Amino acid sequence: MNSFEIRKRFLDFFEKRGHSIIPSASLIPENDPSVLFTTAGMQPLVPYLLGESHPSGTRLANLQKCVRMGDIDEVGDNTHLTFFEMMGNWSLGDYFKEEAIKWSYEFLTSKEEGLGLDPERLYITAFQGNEQAPKDKESAKIWQSLGIPENRIYYQGVDCNWWPAVGGEDTWSGPTGPCSEMFYDVTESGLGDMTFEEFQRADDEQKVVEIWNDVFMEYEKKDGKIIGELKKRNVDTGAGFERVVSIMQGKDNVFDTDIFIPIIDICKNISSDEKKRKIIADHIRTATFMIADGVIPSNTDRGYVLRRLIRRAIFNTNNKSLEEKSVSNMVNLIEEIYKHHYSNIKENSDNIKKTIIEESNKFSKTLQKGYVRLKKLANPTKEFGDNQDVPNTKISGKDLFNLFSTYGFPFELSIEEIQKIRQEMGLNTLPSDRLEKIKSDYEKEFEEHQKKSRTASAGKFKGGLGGHSDIEVKYHTVTHLLNAALREVLGEEVSQKGSNINSERMRFDFSYPEKLTDEQKTEVENLVNDKIKESLKVFVEEMDLDKAYESGATGVFGESYPDKVKVYTIGNEKEFFSKEICGGPHVENTKDLGEFKIKKEESISAGVRRIKAVLE
Repeated sequence: MNSFEIRKRFLDFFEKRGHSIIPSASLIPENDPSVLFTTAGMQPLVPYLLGESHPSGTRLANLQKCVRMGDIDEVGDNTHLTFFEMMGNWSLGDYFKEEAIKWSYEFLTSKEEGLGLDPERLYITAFQGNEQAPKDKESAKIWQSLGIPENRIYYQGVDCNWWPAVGGEDTWSGPTGPCSEMFYDVTESGLGDMTFEEFQRADDEQKVVEIWNDVFMEYEKKDGKIIGELKKRNVDTGAGFERVVSIMQGKDNVFDTDIFIPIIDICKNISSDEKKRKIIADHIRTATFMIADGVIPSNTDRGYVLRRLIRRAIFNTNNKSLEEKSVSNMVNLIEEIYKHHYSNIKENSDNIKKTIIEESNKFSKTLQKGYVRLKKLANPTKEFGDNQDVPNTKISGKDLFNLFSTYGFPFELSIEEIQKIRQEMGLNTLPSDRLEKIKSDYEKEFEEHQKKSRTASAGKFKGGLGGHSDIEVKYHTVTHLLNAALREVLGEEVSQKGSNINSERMRFDFSYPEKLTDEQKTEVENLVNDKIKESLKVFVEEMDLDKAYESGATGVFGESYPDKVKVYTIGNEKEFFSKEICGGPHVENTKDLGEFKIKKEESISAGVRRIKAVLE
């Protein structure tokens, strides 16, 4: 099956079983300050997993765009990507383990409706239990009833069979629970029955690949600790789309599929190394989706991640540059591959190409400065206390980390270039023991940098996933007032481009071509505060999307919405001040908000402004 057919089969399968098909949310999480990007299929649904009603019902399914940067150094192997789509179906207080497991098995193995995979190649894991939750014998029994032998069901701890797994475990706030994972044997001859140790080894060697995960959300966590059971038990299932496609197309890696082959073919013209071509294809695809969803290159937050991806793509080319033709061809192909699913790529095609090309040109100048520093490090002059017969003992891990942090040079590239420069000068290359010491020192510097970044990020983005604290709910509500006030003061052409909230402030991005005057900012601020003082009611209705727009409701520009949506109105039905399509939550009356103060107004890109504000 090609990727289009696999996508269609998945959505048709669950729609037939009563699931509403909902669109993917943006890669930029709405009003969720805890993460920079949407990292999991369930993330946009957290309010509903915690108990709010979803306008499309209690059974949902979709493919969700996701970005994860934790495994960026592994990109180029068989399975790791920075951007991927997560196939998911959800039960919001509806069905639970039996139906979820049964349908997972049916979709994977049914030749008529599903993927038609060989059940003899399936292996299952379940939660082994701990002091917080019991051993998941129930899931194991359901799997056995479907024909999975007991000796192919393995019990594992929280690091593998609890969601979220280790990494978010100590700080997670939100729905959580045990999970049951499905692994598929991708070897040519088949592995057959395996002991637990043999299964773990096969997993490490990517001979078996995780193909599906059923998460049974029964509990709620706050700051990493279970605080009780959820009001309703939910199911969150997920499967990495690209990984499923590779298995269905008989490939041992995600890059040899119809999703990537056309893009990698273009990369053959700019890189002679197979792994580097895969990295370029992955990074440009991710950058394309990021820019389409409104991310712009910068030195902080999401913009820094985008900048890093583009720079890493450049580093993996032969000439350390991305030419306009290659960028244009790759973006055009990505647009073609996803034209039936993500129209915003085509709508933003010119801007995507322009952004990547401009970033490439800027980086070329930075690279030139970095190479000057590299040559100085590689050359054993009196400045560094060496002679040409002695390897340069002055080159340190800290030097190379500074090259990375200042000029964006990855460690491996710096070493490669230093050795090349020394060879060209007729000097000894650095020996392996010296390289090991340099690498060790570099990794210490890098880890220290990460600790500092995490500390700063914790302060900047503190608050749980979903933003449900009282102050965050207030900020969520006041974004609606601000949006309406901007449209009234500046004109109806103003549209929301994004927002971000934490417990200390709100941030609101909107389209407008020029800097606001002091008079305009004062007028907007006063208008918001007037509406707060008027004690306007905030109420919610569920309605069809078409009816929502007909009623005067606005939405985020470029956002995809399901056929049925929630509409929050501030005012009353006959005379409202604000009416927006939104997932919530909100206060019940504007009198609860406090005083609104604009702290900063600035440009973040051409035609897009940002307001930072607080409630006092």
